[in-house]
This record gives sequence, structure tokens and C-alpha cells, in this order.
Amino acid sequence: MLYHTTDHAKIPRLGLGTWKLEGETCASSVAKAIEIGYRHIDTAAVYENEEAVGKGIRDSGIDRSEIFVTTKVWMDRIKKEEVVGALSESLDKLQMDQVDMALLHWPVGDMPIEDQVSQLATCKTSGKAKLIGVSNYNQDQLLQALTSCSERLSNIQCEYHPLLDQDPILKTARGFDMLFTSYSPLGRGDRGTVLDNPAVKRVAEYHGKTPTQVVLRWHLQQANVAAIPKATSEEHLRENFDIFGWDLSAADMKTLYGLMRPDGRMVNPDWSPKWDTGVEAA
Repeated sequence: MLYHTTDHAKIPRLGLGTWKLEGETCASSVAKAIEIGYRHIDTAAVYENEEAVGKGIRDSGIDRSEIFVTTKVWMDRIKKEEVVGALSESLDKLQMDQVDMALLHWPVGDMPIEDQVSQLATCKTSGKAKLIGVSNYNQDQLLQALTSCSERLSNIQCEYHPLLDQDPILKTARGFDMLFTSYSPLGRGDRGTVLDNPAVKRVAEYHGKTPTQVVLRWHLQQANVAAIPKATSEEHLRENFDIFGWDLSAADMKTLYGLMRPDGRMVNPDWSPKWDTGVEAA
């Protein structure tokens, strides 16, 4: 496993994403992932699966202290200035006293960034979250958050894969030694837009790996980058985890960087901020 160390915490740079996983399927996937070796589990209040995630962690038999757990507070609770209460509810569902990372899931467009992150800071000072951060912020919003939050922000989570240029956010995150966590690291929806790309297939064939493994390895060979692919079957969980002990060459990395395109963004809801690159919100 590769780790990013920040604020006296070691964050595993490969984790399990749980978006759209529900009930016993979610719990069993989490437990199986931990059995395989995953030590970073990502969830969110809006996923409505925190109970299942907590159950999967308990069912794994691995001590809670060995699992890095991230959850996220949804926009409506941010706007109502209920972030601390919302995180308390998430902890109750997870059956935990503290999460390792609490994130604001999306920025609230008509609310000052300072007011949003001040609530997040209280989550850390109250002991409900060991570390704090944000998700889906653009570069300007991230800089505002970093300079106005009374507690250090350790993580930003955003969509990222070989089709999407995230260089502005990545540079800012690295400048503040933040971890950048890639969600939808293989793309979303039509998986073939990334994994069926002939260039990716050629690199995979050369290394004797799958296109999925090549793309995830591309993420982890970038400084300060983590990835949280979703998987349910044991086969895909193992495939996603088998990305250690080998490297992509500089030429391989360049090949994947070369796939970025202006319309590469796949997650762009109506409430999105004005993105730094790619397709902007309508």
C-alpha cells in the first residue's frame, strides 16, 4: 500500500468508493475489500449507506483503528449551518465516535466559503473528525477555504481520470501539501471512454495488466494523489487492488496524460461551481 502522510496521519492512497452501493451488497463489499487489503473506505451522507459501511467494517473483524474512514456532509446541512449536527448523525449511523476525514461534499454557491469551512473546523476541534477537507471546489474556492479556515484542510476530493485535466487544483493541493482524492478515477457511465481506449490497452498489454489497473496505477504515480474506485464483486475488488509492486514508465504516464480533452468532465450537476477546466456548469 502507498500512503500520504499529513497532520500525523497516514492516509492509504487506494480506497474503496461506495457511491450507489446499498444495504447488504455495500456491507459485504466493504468487508471483502478489507479482507483483500483495502484500508480506506469512502462514504457520504447523501449515499444513504453509512449504516452499511459501518456494518461492513465491523464484519471485517479488523480493528477500527486500522481503517481510514471518510464521510461527507451534504449541501442542505451546510447551508443551514448544521454541519456539526450532520456529522454527528453520520457517526451514529457508522457507529463510530470519530471519522478520519470529514468533507464538505459540494460548495454552496450563495454562502461565503468562510462560513462553510468555519463549521467544518468545529468538526475537527470537537473531535468528531480527525482531519477535514472539501470536495468539488474549484481552484478559487479552494484557495478561499485554505486561507479562511481556522483549522488545516488536509484533503480535496474531485473527479479525476485520464480524460480530465485537473492541473489547477492539483497544483494548489500540492502547494499546501494536501491530498487530492480522485473519485470516478476510471470515468463514470460509459467505462469504455477510458478503459477501451487503444492507447490504454497497449500499455496494459505491455505490462501484462488490465486497463483498469493501468489507469489506477497512473493515479498513484502522481504526487499527492489517491484514488477511490467503486467495486462490488471480489474479482473487481482484487483487480483494483493489484496495482502495487510495478510501475508505469515516464512514456506510459505521458500517454495517459495525452488522453485529456475539453469535454472530459463527466460529473457536472446543476449546482456545480464554475470549473477551472473542462465542461462548465450550464
